[in-house]
Amino acid sequence: MKGQTYIILAVVFAVIIAIFAVINVDAVEVNYLFGTGQAPLILVILFSVLMGAIMTAAFGVLRVIRLQKELRVAKKEINALRAHKNPVVEAGIEESESTEIAENDDTVK
Repeated sequence: MKGQTYIILAVVFAVIIAIFAVINVDAVEVNYLFGTGQAPLILVILFSVLMGAIMTAAFGVLRVIRLQKELRVAKKEINALRAHKNPVVEAGIEESESTEIAENDDTVK
């Protein structure tokens, strides 16, 4: 069912693009850094959309890579802490818990 939905949406999207292409066949002047040229409006629009999609995908991929790297570093740190079981960290946790309990007892009285 999910595959059929994607196919139907793809066909609808293709029809919309085809209609859009037929409507926008006028030639427009495109100014480049080194000169000017003529191109169909639909090609200019599609090229702009394509470049925007490529840039968005590139930034998304870079973000995913950065997040995966952070995740690897965090997992290594967690595994190192679990393997080492630093007594100072455990004592610090116990101290902070006992301090919180003592503070709560003072406020209750």
